[in-house]
Amino acid sequence: MPAAAHILRKKNHSRQPIIPFRKPNVARECKPPGTFYRPRDHESSPFFKVVRDHFDEFERVYPEKFQAKYGFWRPIIRTSIDKFRKCGDLKEGFARVRCPDCQTEFFVAFSCRQRACCPSCDQKRALLLAHRLNNEVFAPVPHRQWVFTIPKRLRVFFRFDRSLLGKLCRAAWETVRDLYALEVDGTCGIPAMIGAIQTFGDLVHWHSHVHAVVTEGVFTESGHFVHIPETWKHRAIEIWQDKVFELLLNEKKIDQETVAGMRTWRHSGFSVDNSVRIEANDHAAMQRLVEYISRCPFSLARIISLTDDGKILYRASAPNCIPFPKAGDNELVAGNPRNFEIYEPLDFLATVTQHIPDKGEHQIRSYGWYSNKSRGLRKNSEAEAIVPTPHMADQDWEKLEPESAYTKKCRMTWAALIKAVYEAMH
Repeated sequence: MPAAAHILRKKNHSRQPIIPFRKPNVARECKPPGTFYRPRDHESSPFFKVVRDHFDEFERVYPEKFQAKYGFWRPIIRTSIDKFRKCGDLKEGFARVRCPDCQTEFFVAFSCRQRACCPSCDQKRALLLAHRLNNEVFAPVPHRQWVFTIPKRLRVFFRFDRSLLGKLCRAAWETVRDLYALEVDGTCGIPAMIGAIQTFGDLVHWHSHVHAVVTEGVFTESGHFVHIPETWKHRAIEIWQDKVFELLLNEKKIDQETVAGMRTWRHSGFSVDNSVRIEANDHAAMQRLVEYISRCPFSLARIISLTDDGKILYRASAPNCIPFPKAGDNELVAGNPRNFEIYEPLDFLATVTQHIPDKGEHQIRSYGWYSNKSRGLRKNSEAEAIVPTPHMADQDWEKLEPESAYTKKCRMTWAALIKAVYEAMH
């Protein structure tokens, strides 16, 4: 079946409009499909089983059992989980895809498009984000991944006040900007950064931190790129620490006494790592990196088993655990010594749902040369702004004018996404 197929919608179902493909003027022989679409069995997912069997009880006991640790119940949790339970279920709506030549057709169930609770939808979202950044945002220059972390003592403030997460990402950007200003005396240009806010650690515990893709240098006003291969890591940590303390002081979450005490710690708990480097035009590596920083908080592949009494065995990404050192051992290493966690069903639901973002909460942010404002100004100055064509759903598709550049661009994006998700070859 060729890629150009009609998509027929189930009636009376409010979903985003699907643009039908044009029917070819002359009939042609269908190409054999490269791979077949295999609908997933959403009810076989171990997480779905936990939600189905325990979520109602979890919501009922939340105020007395989990509110003190995770904060007040957020209505977005129930909304997201209800939509997740319908994800991939043909009874909840579907699209019928039909080949205009051979009339072969199949059904594709609608997805929930929820964040941080549906690994399938999060993966599709990550693929689309990586494709868009690679093709529309990233300049053909070297980049580095920057990871900004904070002490455990301070992470609790971001759990109870999610509005601080965006400000934490802004602090990471200001750290990069100020550090590069020191490297080039603050007069040369501005770096570019895509920041991703993550709230989870390897075992799904709360760990608010920032991943960022940053150019290995700065851009001048004329668009010239100034390469800066090395930066002062110790200065980056100092600036990052000052920015976080300033943020929490301004928000009245901590006081000067707390700051003074934490500055005396031998290991501050603040860290900045930029050891991962991506060469210019290495689109495959950039694709993997963007998918990694925008991934779902948990992986179905790492839910090893559901025990007879309903407990969840969840493993970490590292294959081997870290040996626990003896008292006073100089080889003491930072990090969790376990490579697995055993959760009670309700505890697992509490751990996972704490990462569901609020409605309208942005998790991917752009700064500097990559900011929406900067890219918009450059596009306007080059007279490349493309105005989308009006909605033409009720018109005769056989008599339409040639597709606009905007429509072709949208079609190419979705075609690339479909190919990446379903490994379609034709």
